[in-house]
Amino acid sequence: MGRRTLLIVGVAALAAAILVGTAGTAIRLTNPPSARSGGITGALPGGGSGDIGMDRAVGVAQGVAASYPGGGLAVDEVIEFSNGYYASIREKGTGIGAFEILIDRTTGRATREPGPDMMWNTRYGMGAGGMGGMMGGAYPAVAAMPVTPPQARDIAQRWLDADQRGARADAPDPFYGYYTVDFEKDGRPVGMLSVNGFSGAVWYHSWHGAFVQMRGLGG
Repeated sequence: MGRRTLLIVGVAALAAAILVGTAGTAIRLTNPPSARSGGITGALPGGGSGDIGMDRAVGVAQGVAASYPGGGLAVDEVIEFSNGYYASIREKGTGIGAFEILIDRTTGRATREPGPDMMWNTRYGMGAGGMGGMMGGAYPAVAAMPVTPPQARDIAQRWLDADQRGARADAPDPFYGYYTVDFEKDGRPVGMLSVNGFSGAVWYHSWHGAFVQMRGLGG
């Protein structure tokens, strides 16, 4: 078997392994790669040791939103987890989520969140322009999706009932091509997952670690 054939087979096998996410079966990504697509310029100069803290994380996220080509974006919320900071960036005009980022708690470096933000995001992700990402299918970059917010919440709750017993799904946050759903347990935020707005596939955000605190900015 030639090298080209081996390469094609290897890529196909990888794609098949990744494409197992369907409604009720979550895709998991334990060690996410650095994801840098989409106007990420919010790192703190010089890096540093220790934790940058929530205030500086908010500043980094706001810098990312302000620097994105075309403008019109704002930070909706910043969440601190044990593995770093997460921020949701939204369109000011529509209120729809644009993209999600991770901020390194030591250096302040901002990267695009792996998983749904890159692969299912039909407007700001890897498949922007109507392709829906390499794992999203040929989906249009439109706000309306076949899976409605109530349905997305039901899908998320069914998955939680099977995988995170006792957890409760919050109202879904819409992005282009998918929803991100925070969930809580015993009245305290625990984590998040995403639901594809076209297929209903579930992708659990397994990379955050334990919840620490949240700051809503109402972008």
